[in-house]
Amino acid sequence: TQGTILPAPNFNPIMDAQLLGGALQGISCEKDVLIEILTQRCNSQRLMIAEAYRDMYSRDLITDLKENLSHHFKEVMVGLMYPPASYDAHELWHALKGVDTEEKCLIDILASRSNMEIFQIKEAYLMQYNTDLQQDIDSETSGHFRDTLMNLAQGTRMEGYADPSTAAQDAMILWEACQQKTGEHKNMLQMILCNKSHQQLWMVFQEFQNISGQDIVDAINECYDGYFQELLVAIVLCIRDKPSYFAYRLYNAIHDFGFHNKTVIRILIARSEIDLMHIRQRYKERYGKSLFHDIKHFASGHYESALLAICAGDTEDY
Repeated sequence: TQGTILPAPNFNPIMDAQLLGGALQGISCEKDVLIEILTQRCNSQRLMIAEAYRDMYSRDLITDLKENLSHHFKEVMVGLMYPPASYDAHELWHALKGVDTEEKCLIDILASRSNMEIFQIKEAYLMQYNTDLQQDIDSETSGHFRDTLMNLAQGTRMEGYADPSTAAQDAMILWEACQQKTGEHKNMLQMILCNKSHQQLWMVFQEFQNISGQDIVDAINECYDGYFQELLVAIVLCIRDKPSYFAYRLYNAIHDFGFHNKTVIRILIARSEIDLMHIRQRYKERYGKSLFHDIKHFASGHYESALLAICAGDTEDY
């Protein structure tokens, strides 16, 4: 694993539930205790703690966290309590049903998840909100951006299959799609990027470079705009190197928007047990400063402590 959160050794859910109960039921909420426990247990352990908490207090831990905490710190602590697919479903729901559609959240999740993850997200979405994810994407987004999201949400990407003999052909279709830009060409472009296997697309991108003398990302950026262009680029970047994509998204969220809290929280929680160590590494390589340093510089209080605990870091990251 390349996550920053690992299963805690000598884990005792009953003791943890008791400590959380004490921290939440007291006169003033002991936030340090919440951080110490919830950021140092893996997701499956946190779910066991929630169960022990329910048995012990006949109360729901998520409800108690929501009632006792506020702002971004609450979002972090509550977010940690969802199983991964439920958390993604929760984020997608809010991105689609909030006051404004949060296109970047839709892009981050749907461009980066595997077929199995997409399948689990759709199940969780249906169970939590009693509605179909694809129907909501259909009604809340539009144009080729919507078509591409819909395609990704099917979770039908080929897996492990690569055919060198068709790579040049696919690359030519992509090249023409960047030149012609008709509706039909856009459809072909997204069909290839959403359905071909990662191994196949690696070869296609290489052939594209040979045919056009240009990197596929540069070509997409030149030819298209808006969220459709952002989504296509995200798909390419995630296929090439997912940790680099998330490092780039975190850097933008921290620096371009004056700290876009939702994005930072979502990526740190979602990747904490998958590849956050790799993401940190790419961040440092690419931007010179560590992720730990940048979070410390922009966040504060218990919110900062919680993010730093999830991010984890070596002494030189201060």
